[in-house]
Parts: sequence; C-alpha cells; structure tokens
Amino acid sequence: MNLKQLLIDRFGVDLNLAYAEAVPPLLAQILQRRTHRNYVGRPVPDELIDLLIAAAFSASAKSDFQQATVIKLKDASKRQAIAAHFPAMPWIGTSPAFLVFCGDARRLERLGTLRNHPQRNGDLEAFLNASVDAALAMQTFILAAENVGLGCCPISVIRNQMATVTRELALPDGVFPVAGLCVGYPAGAGHISMRLPPSVTVHTDRYDDTNLVSEIESYDRRRAARHATPREQQRNPKKFGYADFYGWSEDKTRQAAEPEGASFAAYIRGHGFSFDGA
Repeated sequence: MNLKQLLIDRFGVDLNLAYAEAVPPLLAQILQRRTHRNYVGRPVPDELIDLLIAAAFSASAKSDFQQATVIKLKDASKRQAIAAHFPAMPWIGTSPAFLVFCGDARRLERLGTLRNHPQRNGDLEAFLNASVDAALAMQTFILAAENVGLGCCPISVIRNQMATVTRELALPDGVFPVAGLCVGYPAGAGHISMRLPPSVTVHTDRYDDTNLVSEIESYDRRRAARHATPREQQRNPKKFGYADFYGWSEDKTRQAAEPEGASFAAYIRGHGFSFDGA
C-alpha cells in the first residue's frame, strides 16, 4: 500500500507528505494499527507472550529507573473477578491472554533502602515517571504483538475498580495499574480509527490552536462519514439530550463531562503517593 493511502486511512485526508522512498514495513504496520476486541479460540503460546514482554521491556525508561511491572493474569477466577465489573467488555474475560501493565515506584524505593540511600518515591514526579515507563512498555508490546499476527486491546477502565484489582493482583503500596491488555489472534480485520490531523496535534516553535474550531468541525464530519455513531449509542441522552449531528468531539466531551476513576485517585493517594512534591 502506498503512503498516500496509508495516511488517508489513518487521518481521513491526504497529508501530501513528500517522502519519496518506499514505506518501510514497520512504519506501514504502525500506520495501519488496529484495536482488536474479538479473537479466535487459538491460544497464544506462553513462550511467545514472554518474548513479547522481553520486547516490551526494551522500550525507553526514564533515567533507566525501569519503573514498570507486568502481571500475567492466568488464574481464571482472578480474571473473572475483574471482568465481572465490565459486562459491556466481555473480551476482558474471554481474550486468550490478559496482562496488566503497572507503574512500579516501589522497586526503586526498596532498592534505595537496600543500598543505604533511603528516599521516598511517592511524589508527582515519581508517579509520572512510573506511569510513562509502563505506558511505553505496553505500547512496545502492542507493536511487537501486531508484528507476529496478534491483536491487542488496552483496558484502562480497570482503574475504576481498584478494590478488586488490588485484591486480585495483591498490589502493594507504590504499584498501580496503568492499563490491562487483551491479547489474541484476531477474529476479524478490525478497522482503523481515524486520528486527529497533524494540523491539530503538531505545532512548530510555539503552541497555536487558533484554528481548532474549524479543524475539529472538519475532523468530526470526516470521521462520521466513515463511522457514524447511531442515535441509540449517543452517550447519556437523559442528561445531554440527542444531538442532530453527533461527532467525535460531542462524544468525547460528553464522556469527559462524567469523570471516571475516583476510586483510582483515592487508591493512589492512600497507597504510596502524596503528590506534594516532597
């Protein structure tokens, strides 16, 4: 597939990039990335999962602190205890493999005590560093998994059920889930989610969102033309009503207007992080 078509599939517009060479396979793979929630029954070999985790931990890590941990959830009862909270997402319980990528500020703090350099690792910087390490590892896992024919679906919603997740994964203070990850061989081709164009997300020398309104209006229309949201899937019409045109920005601002994650914030503050800069 040529670069022009790859970019149209991803952004809905021709970006007119002047790159004249053949698109390297890895770049083409990334541009065609899809989220997969349905899988065939074929199991994913344990040794392949372990190899992909090794690739994941080859990702960059802040200051080489390496504050990420992966928990392979193989106990069916533990998975079902978590999945039971999310009946609209059955793939949490049915995907061939399920991993939880965690930020881990505990390990560095323990090592400081071990080496006689005790230092609390629970401020905002520590939380951010561990979160980014885990996210980088997870995205690297996803790219590696797709390269061998697997499909993945990140599950950030598990942070909404911290009491269950903490109990089932025995998470100590300083360790927190960034997201779960469903993994398996895809049952279908999936679809490419149209992304915001670089005219919105890429700035040169200074931040400039002068054209945000018109750019988002165009993006909403392009995206709806490809994958329109049915009226019955509009979020919380009892609160927001029904929109004549329901685009991406309407959907996402409705979602953001009903914040999630209260239990996660409370958990973090009570289990190793103060965010006070001390």
